[in-house]
Amino acid sequence: MKISVSAVPLAQLRKDAIILLCRGRTPLLPPGSEGLSAQAAALAKASAFKGEAGQVALFPLHGEARARQLVLAGIGEARHFHNGLVEQAVAAAVRAGRAAGIGSFAMAAASGLEELPDEDYLLLAGRGAAWGTYEFSTFKGDGEKKPAASLVFSGTVKDRSCLRMAEAHGASLLSTADLANLPGNAAPPAKIAEWARAMAKANGLACKVLGKAELERKGCNGILCVARGSAQDPRMIILTHAGSDKNARPVVLVGKTVTFDTGGISLKPGKGMGWMRYDKCGGMAVLAAMQMVACMKTKTPVIGILGAAENMPGANATRPGDIIAAYKGKTIEVLNTDAEGRLVLADALGLAADLKPRAIVDLATLTGACIIALGNAAAAILGNDQPLVEALLAAGKASGERLWQLPLYKEYTDDMKSDFADLSNLSKSGGAGTATAAAFLQEFVPASIPWAHLDIAGTAWLESAKPHQGAGATLFGARLLARWVAELE
Repeated sequence: MKISVSAVPLAQLRKDAIILLCRGRTPLLPPGSEGLSAQAAALAKASAFKGEAGQVALFPLHGEARARQLVLAGIGEARHFHNGLVEQAVAAAVRAGRAAGIGSFAMAAASGLEELPDEDYLLLAGRGAAWGTYEFSTFKGDGEKKPAASLVFSGTVKDRSCLRMAEAHGASLLSTADLANLPGNAAPPAKIAEWARAMAKANGLACKVLGKAELERKGCNGILCVARGSAQDPRMIILTHAGSDKNARPVVLVGKTVTFDTGGISLKPGKGMGWMRYDKCGGMAVLAAMQMVACMKTKTPVIGILGAAENMPGANATRPGDIIAAYKGKTIEVLNTDAEGRLVLADALGLAADLKPRAIVDLATLTGACIIALGNAAAAILGNDQPLVEALLAAGKASGERLWQLPLYKEYTDDMKSDFADLSNLSKSGGAGTATAAAFLQEFVPASIPWAHLDIAGTAWLESAKPHQGAGATLFGARLLARWVAELE
């Protein structure tokens, strides 16, 4: 989406529509927009629009305003506000506008929100506008082509780098979204690797792909055992942004990329299994984040690692009770083949540790227990380094991707011990599923390396459309990772 700035007052801009964020029925506008504000308040009062989060209403404009339409987008009550509501509100406004044939939008360059700095508002709004244009239509017949979209901010913008960042972030999300939404038959590990290579070339990143033979030579038996039942060979994909500081240690982003998860021999129930195309969403967030990092041209070197495999119940599939040796030799008793993501990540984390990084952050749709604990409102974060955890919590708050910290007690590690191997991939007690899974992963990261684990199981995709996006991948994690890396500069 093209994003620009104009000194022309908002009401005087000749655009298809003006977007106004509303807290309740109160439009959020800077001083000098009293006429437009009064008209918007009157329209809201005479309608069912209450300014609730996610609510959108379109009205024809009259009087002095030059735009044809007014789009009111609610962000809810102040006491429930978080930054993500701004991005979602603008995305919802653009989606509703485009459905009505609107192509050009205008907004105020100042949010009117005391709790939100203008540069954050501009990034969130610009990125939300881009996300609002997305539709997954790869497998649909030709439909009505919607107009190209543009957004202009009316007012003064002191530092326009946030607008360039919004465009870059939006482009990264949109370019990754179709891949993230592809079903298992259309996006096997080889396709993910091919896409990553092309993306890397286009964005000035280095890309290395480890195939089955090299994974066998390295002893990456975690990812290999997950893929044993599949006709699709696994891939370990390594993307590198060199950064401009040649003396800096890298940060490593690791994403679980299970392209389809049947559960293997420990077969999942058939109902809802189709959603397991989204078990690759940790890797998809890393792909989008790496594009954002490349566009930001950060000083900090950043490496992204995707462990891509398909989990199927074939004749050669791993059996419950099998024992394998992960990368670096630690043995694992596989008690449940549906706890496969941690096996993939065990190898990927070991490879990440070899790089002697400044920090490692992994993302995974790892446990149903996370959805039980946090639902769809936030992702869980656990880690071995509190300053890193707090930095990611802050990045999540600023970017609108909320995290909630869970503990990582020694008892959880003890619960993952096996009678026959160093570890089992399932806890003995069956409780604290998110924490015990993280405790398992921690065993593959040296204590000297700051590490954090993000369980995005409840936030990685939507099963039904919301005002701000259709059903499908959210790419949760990419935004906060980009923010975190930017804060390292």
